[in-house]
Amino acid sequence: MHHKRTSRTPVSAEHVVLGRAVRELRARRDLSQEQLGFHSGLHRNYVGAIERGEINPTFKTLLSLVRGLDLPLSELVLLYEHCRAERHGRRHG
Repeated sequence: MHHKRTSRTPVSAEHVVLGRAVRELRARRDLSQEQLGFHSGLHRNYVGAIERGEINPTFKTLLSLVRGLDLPLSELVLLYEHCRAERHGRRHG
């Protein structure tokens, strides 16, 4: 039986970290969620849900986000790793 998610709780700690990385990159570009959504071809509410860690974005969605941010995917991955290390109290580099 398929169970639809009805709550607005994070999918996992990793998704929260990914959302934090997306939000930080968006802020660095001085974009609103609506602007990032427009440039990425995604709805503003969907961008917000990603930033809150409420959904598990596909690889295609991540590519759309970095295209909207005009950044390489590696930049998102590096920031994700940095945020994850901070969350666990470890610092790299």
